[in-house]
Amino acid sequence: MNKIKIILVDDHALFRNGLRILLNTIPNIEVIGESGNGKQFLELLELKIPDIVLMDINMPVMDGIEATQLATEKYPNLRIIALSMFGEEDYYYKMINAGVKGFLLKNSEINEVVEAINQVMQGASFFSQELLYNVIKNFNPHKEVEAELTNLSKREVQVLEEICKGLSNQEIADSLFISKRTVDKHRANLLSKTNSKNTANLIMFAIKNKLIAI
Repeated sequence: MNKIKIILVDDHALFRNGLRILLNTIPNIEVIGESGNGKQFLELLELKIPDIVLMDINMPVMDGIEATQLATEKYPNLRIIALSMFGEEDYYYKMINAGVKGFLLKNSEINEVVEAINQVMQGASFFSQELLYNVIKNFNPHKEVEAELTNLSKREVQVLEEICKGLSNQEIADSLFISKRTVDKHRANLLSKTNSKNTANLIMFAIKNKLIAI
């Protein structure tokens, strides 16, 4: 079985060591390298290409935003998951625009880290559940979506707004006074038009297009 190759990028050695030990206990995962800042990471990429990068946001020398942008420009297929703490929401737009595929809280349980790695490997996006809840709390229903970027109908935008509030399809149907079947169709259209695989992808899309106020 081919193992998922991981590089850890964080300026705290103790955190990296603990995460490496935990990840190396997972049968299909192998940590192949570590870096203490973005510059070291880019140098390491010249020697090793991982499947997944777990990237801290705030680091000395070069932060995670610049490192992600430079890395994904050179290696467009690189999958990077941001390691975040509460209070770093202002960086989410920048990290998504730089090319990250997901966000994990630094205090996440190892099973959530493994879930994030597996989902991103399958082409999906991932949000730590606590972060996702925090994002939904900051949802701004009065923010206009940049329509020229979305190609979405007015009703699809309304459904997307309700999804960003964390509502189920039935709850959305009740809120908009339409049938659940209609909501199912709109959700399917949203996934297709935004090239999303799941709700986390849709949330990422909403953040990138500033439907959600962080």
